[in-house]
Amino acid sequence: MNGSQRLVVYHTSDVHDRRGFGAKLAAIVEPDSLLVDCGDALRGSSTVFRSVEGVMAEFAEAPYKAQAVGNREFHYLHSRMLARSRSSRVPWVCSNLVDLRDRAPAFARSLVVDVGGLRVRLLALLVPQYRTGSGWERIFGWRFLAPDVALREVQVSAADRADVTLLLSHLGLSADRALAAYHPELSAIVGGHSHDTLARPEIVDGVPIVQPGPFADYVGRLELDLGGERPTVASYSLVPLLASGSG
Repeated sequence: MNGSQRLVVYHTSDVHDRRGFGAKLAAIVEPDSLLVDCGDALRGSSTVFRSVEGVMAEFAEAPYKAQAVGNREFHYLHSRMLARSRSSRVPWVCSNLVDLRDRAPAFARSLVVDVGGLRVRLLALLVPQYRTGSGWERIFGWRFLAPDVALREVQVSAADRADVTLLLSHLGLSADRALAAYHPELSAIVGGHSHDTLARPEIVDGVPIVQPGPFADYVGRLELDLGGERPTVASYSLVPLLASGSG
C-alpha cells in the first residue's frame, strides 16, 4: 500500500423515506471514494411490508456501494425481506443475522469492494430483535448473533484480505463505543440508529466513530489516512443535503 494513500468514505443513515437527496449525493461524491448507508432507509418495518419503497429510487441515483440492514430493512418473513433486497440496486450487508434454513440470500454477511485500488471490507451489525436460541428462531428461521460474537466469527472466517475494514453499525452510539474498545482491528465505525449527529469523530481506543444524523439532512465525509500502522482521521465534515438552508 502506498504510504500516502487515503480513503474517503461518505455515509448516510436513518433516512426514513426522505426524498430529494439522491441527485445531490451523486453530485457531491467524488470518484474513487466510497458511499455507504447504515440502515433504516425504508418506510416499512420488520412487520409492515410495502411493495413499493420510493426511497430506493433515491439510492439508485447515488453511487452507493453498500447498505447495512437496519430494523426497517429487516422483516421477520424471509419472503418479504428477500423481495425488499431484490428490489434494491444497492447490495445489503448484515454480519450478525443468520438464516437457519439456507434460503435464497437477502444480504451478504460481509462484502469486499474496490475503491480506488484499495480493497475495503465492509461488515454490518443490526440490533438483535430477539436472543440467540430464542423460540422465535423455529418460527421465522432467523438467528440473531450478539454483535461481539458476530464480529469475532466473521473476522475469523474471512478468506478475503483487505486494506481497510469498516463496520457499518445500526446499533447506536453507545454500542459503537463499547465495540470499538474490543475491536481495534476495525479501521472505523460508521454508524446510525440512535440518530446522533456528530460534528467530529469520537475516537475510542484508536477506532474512529462517526454518525451523520437522520433524515438525510447531512452526509458524513470521513477521510482516512492509511500511511501509518493503523488508519487515522485526516479530516471529517458533515456536508448538507436536505438540512434547512442547504439549497
